Amino acid sequence: MGSFFGVPVYANVSLFVTAALVAVAFLPAIESVDSGLGSRKYLVAALFAGLLYLSILGHELAHAVVARGFGLPVRSVTLYMLGGVTALDRPPGTPWRSFAVSAAGPLTTLVIAAAGWAGLLLTDQGTLAHLLLFQVTAANLFVGIYNLLPGLPLDGGSMLAAAVWKVSGRETTGTLVGAWAGRVVALLTVALPFLIAGLAGGRPDPIFVLWSAVIGLFLWSGSTQALRSARVRARLPALTVLGLVRPALAVPADTPLGEALRRLADAGARALVVADADGRTTGLVNEAAVRATPLARRPWVTVGEVSRRLDPGLVLRTDLAGEALIEAMQATPASEYLVVEPDGSVRGVLTTADVEASFAGA
Repeated sequence: MGSFFGVPVYANVSLFVTAALVAVAFLPAIESVDSGLGSRKYLVAALFAGLLYLSILGHELAHAVVARGFGLPVRSVTLYMLGGVTALDRPPGTPWRSFAVSAAGPLTTLVIAAAGWAGLLLTDQGTLAHLLLFQVTAANLFVGIYNLLPGLPLDGGSMLAAAVWKVSGRETTGTLVGAWAGRVVALLTVALPFLIAGLAGGRPDPIFVLWSAVIGLFLWSGSTQALRSARVRARLPALTVLGLVRPALAVPADTPLGEALRRLADAGARALVVADADGRTTGLVNEAAVRATPLARRPWVTVGEVSRRLDPGLVLRTDLAGEALIEAMQATPASEYLVVEPDGSVRGVLTTADVEASFAGA
């Protein structure tokens, strides 16, 4: 959609679907105020939907501004069906920063609601301007308050996680508490229409039930993802290159693949690397390419044809571990990496598949 101080802003296709539904739902209210608009009522309805998503954009840009204020690189802002997300290139790093970045969004939404309330005092009731301001104000007030509920993935859940992190001294503990609280909020959201109908002695509104179910499912999915993320982070300290490195066999690039695999089995190694005449490693054999090569063709395909040139980003040291290892791999995404000792001697090969398998079940 554009950029804000160098931060790209994207719109997911689901946003336009929801905006159309919001606009259609707003049509009866428009007709109740001015039934003579004719086809212009669709423009007013579209304006209302646009104002709502401009409010959401302001919410997300507030996250981005505060993050940038802390020197945190912001990758993007994306608007989608039920809100938006501001993606950072690295986590805030401290409880205070995490709390401040999270709080900026709902605070901005409530400021927009307050501005709308002030505008209502200056417009006449029964006019389209008053109707638009009232609906936008009410929506921002609801979203601002709801977003402060203490459960991930809501901003209030991030604030709760930051507070628990500060008290416990462990970021993972904060995330776990926020994620479980998010599941509670999700269940309460689904139950809300039935609770209200029970107190009123009537039946729940089907539209209310549907929206509550959609929002509750979104919250449950987000909290589940947060739980998984916390479990992965808890395993990070135990992640080491030395614990996953595969012994490698070096062969010349012109070696037939079938012969190289035979030597690999005889040597008891688990990975192939390409070496030049001086014994220097020049490439990494791609395991997926080897598997994709039919057995009948392996005697006629050379190792060099199923290998990748060894770029600097594909070399990892044996002393890498935890988040530092993940960051090094993210800097140069690949399926295989050459592992070397601090003195530069080759130790073996690390595969992304082995790293992912170490987190299986998290």
